[in-house]
Amino acid sequence: MDEDLKKTFKALGWLSSIGLAMGISIALGAGIGHYIDRKFGTQPWFSFIGLGAGIAAAFRNLFLLYKKFKDMG
Repeated sequence: MDEDLKKTFKALGWLSSIGLAMGISIALGAGIGHYIDRKFGTQPWFSFIGLGAGIAAAFRNLFLLYKKFKDMG
C-alpha cells in the first residue's frame, strides 16, 4: 500500500470519529444532568446544564480532532 493511500485512510478514520465523539459527549452530559435532576427533584435545571456542558465538550473535542487532522498534513 503506498504512502498516500495510507494517509488517506488515516485521515478518513479521524474524520469518521467526529460524529461519534460529538454524539457521545452530548448524550453523556444530558444523561448525567437528567440523573442529577431525578435524584434531587430539580427538573429541568440540571438537564439543561448537563446538555450545555455536553455541547461545550463536543465542540472542544471537535476542535482537538481538527487540530490533530490538520497536523497530519
